[in-house]
Amino acid sequence: GMSAPLAAPATIFSAPDDRTATEPAEHRGLARDQIRLLVASPAGITHATFRELPDQLNRGDLLVVNTSGTLPAELDGSWRDGRPVVVHLATDLRDGTWVAELRTAPDAAAPVLDAAQGDQVRLPGRARMRLLTPYPRPDSSPTGLGNRLWRVRIPGTTSVVSYLYRHGRPISYGYLRNRYPLADYQTLFATDPGSAEMPSAGRGFTRELVERLVAGGVAVAPITLHTGVSSQDVGEAPQAEWFSVPASTANLVNSTRRSAGRVIAVGTTVTRALESAVTAGGGVAAITGWTSLVVEPSRGVRV
Repeated sequence: GMSAPLAAPATIFSAPDDRTATEPAEHRGLARDQIRLLVASPAGITHATFRELPDQLNRGDLLVVNTSGTLPAELDGSWRDGRPVVVHLATDLRDGTWVAELRTAPDAAAPVLDAAQGDQVRLPGRARMRLLTPYPRPDSSPTGLGNRLWRVRIPGTTSVVSYLYRHGRPISYGYLRNRYPLADYQTLFATDPGSAEMPSAGRGFTRELVERLVAGGVAVAPITLHTGVSSQDVGEAPQAEWFSVPASTANLVNSTRRSAGRVIAVGTTVTRALESAVTAGGGVAAITGWTSLVVEPSRGVRV
């Protein structure tokens, strides 16, 4: 547990543009696990590569990974007078409707804010998407500038996921050099399709790296959390996400902590899922459902 809340950052971190990866590691001639790894410890900060992760972990530690797979959730559409638009399907609300974001064509550079309830967007394969209500609040935009996210229905598609596999492509933003295949957006652990965007912290794992970790006594356990779209507007809280922590993983987390091993969450998605599964006694229990938890300094991390 944490003895005290973290201090608020004094300045907002800004990443220099020349440090933004504009293509996947494999397209730069590297293996997935040859990307950079920043290691922070009480002794200071060191720069390593992802394949050196086993050197940072101990026998008895537990890595928790997200098994959510990335959907090809970006579609080209047109609406009103034939104006082109890019549609990002963000979240399956599990009642026959989805959350969608409308963005400008051709490269999804900015949100479209002048859509209205009842609008229809023409999609590939003669499908139509109807805008039902603004999301997450059906009344109106919190900023008064128009709505970015909508609850939508795509009538006539028996499965939106299989429709996306036929007509969609991975969500991408303007800083990428090219479009890349869906396989580039999947981690080694992706078995359950459902994320609008890749749970990217797990991308650096390769089979060889996992073999070395397991041979060194590090255990690996799964959770599932389906990520929504990452392009939040200023002042917007992270959206609710569907997740599942299985009983076997909860048991492993609890036994690892009892035996003084470390529980290492691979990414913010795993952190959110585990922290959403904490019981009153401070352990972790099996749970499936929606989480709106925001892990922030005043709350701290419990797992």
